[in-house]
Amino acid sequence: MVLTAKDILEKEFTTLPATTSALEAAKLMKSHHHGFVVVVDQTGNPVGVVTEWDYMSKVVGEGRDAASLNLGDLMSREIVWVKPDVDMDAIAQIMSDKGVRRLLVIKEGRVIGVITARTVLTHLREYIDRICSQIARLQAPI
Repeated sequence: MVLTAKDILEKEFTTLPATTSALEAAKLMKSHHHGFVVVVDQTGNPVGVVTEWDYMSKVVGEGRDAASLNLGDLMSREIVWVKPDVDMDAIAQIMSDKGVRRLLVIKEGRVIGVITARTVLTHLREYIDRICSQIARLQAPI
């Protein structure tokens, strides 16, 4: 069984418009226990991502006031994403090549979920455990 993006995506994620204040977004991120926000345009299409690293480097690191900034000031405009049918090996490779810990799963222009490094590791472990169990059953004496 090959796992694909649609099998492992997380459906719980936060989307906000670029005009949302960085302070308000940070409060939402904290309350939802998310380390990122997907920034969307008026039609709900993704236009960027803001991560905890963006806050560290662009707010805290530069001594700026989060209340006076909006997500559009902080967001990374390069969106790393995959289609729902991309397999887990390709997902891991994309994350490694791009140096990201999360990527969006997009279908027909809409974000349907997010895959994080934690998601990949969790499902990889479960997958390996299943394969090991199958191998053990096949090697067991009759």
